[in-house]
Parts: sequence; C-alpha cells; structure tokens
Amino acid sequence: MDDEGKGSFKGIFIVMAISFLIASFWNSVSWMRELAHSILDPTLGNLLGWNLTGGMILIIFAMALITSLTQKYGTDQETIKEMKKEQKALQEEMKLVKEHPEKLMELQKKQFAIIPKMMKLSMRPVVYTAIPFILLFRWFMDFFNAAGSPEFFGLSWFWFYLIGSILFSIVLRKTLKVV
Repeated sequence: MDDEGKGSFKGIFIVMAISFLIASFWNSVSWMRELAHSILDPTLGNLLGWNLTGGMILIIFAMALITSLTQKYGTDQETIKEMKKEQKALQEEMKLVKEHPEKLMELQKKQFAIIPKMMKLSMRPVVYTAIPFILLFRWFMDFFNAAGSPEFFGLSWFWFYLIGSILFSIVLRKTLKVV
C-alpha cells in the first residue's frame, strides 16, 4: 500500500480511537458530557420536547443528510465509480474462468488490490462525522434515559434511529447520486 493510503487509514484509526475514548469516558469526564449537554439540550432537546416523534424524525433526516453530503463531497465519486465498474468487470470475468484456477487466482489478486484503495476513498468522510455522531449518540442515551426510555412505534430510540437512518440514507443517496 502506498504512503497516502497508510496516512488515510492512520487518520481513520485515530478518529475511531478518539470516538471510542469519548464513548468510554462519557460518564467519568464531566466537562465533555456537560459541554455536549450545554449545546444539545437547548437545540435538539427543545426539538424533541416540542414533538418527540416528529423531532426524532427531523434529527434522523438531518443526520442522514449530513452523512450523505459528506460522503458525496468528501470522496472522489468518479474514482469510486470507476473502481466499482472495474470490480464488476473482474467479477464477470471470474465467472467465465472459474474452471481455470490459475487465471481465477490472477483475477482475484487484481480484485484484492482494489479493495484497500476503495476502502480508503470511501472511509475518508468518517474522519469528519465520527466524533460529532458519537457525542450525539451519548447525548441521546442521556436524554432518553432521563425521559423514561420512550418508544417510537414500539422501538427504542436506537432501533428507530437505525431503521430511519437506513431508509433516509437510501433515498438521499439515490436523490443526491452518491456512490
């Protein structure tokens, strides 16, 4: 792998490590929790206080939109499209030569060479969104625990968020033409 790839993965690893530390020390590092609450209680807290389900849907939509826009403008969409085309062509060719192990192995090596490059390109937006989203999720846990763990259509906030995020992301990615 080239030095550029190592740097990209190193940055992602650092951000993920910081996110893990934030999540782990949320209850023991009071200034971090208090800062998040001082920002999110009067904003998102008021939105959820206005209408719990409607507010949660708006928050989920906003987070999906931010993620989709970050993915679209934080990655080289053309390069990712080309890499996906190349992978698809390799898969088709692999189907044709499955009876020839030496040719199949050669095509698999080419395909495996693409994976780290594609991963580096597609993971870049994580650097920008991971920490804010971890802070938001920890705040959600505090907020919904204090609110008595309300349910959204029979689901906990986490499952409601996850399903809503998937649905909004599918629609937004298609609408925004994100690869």
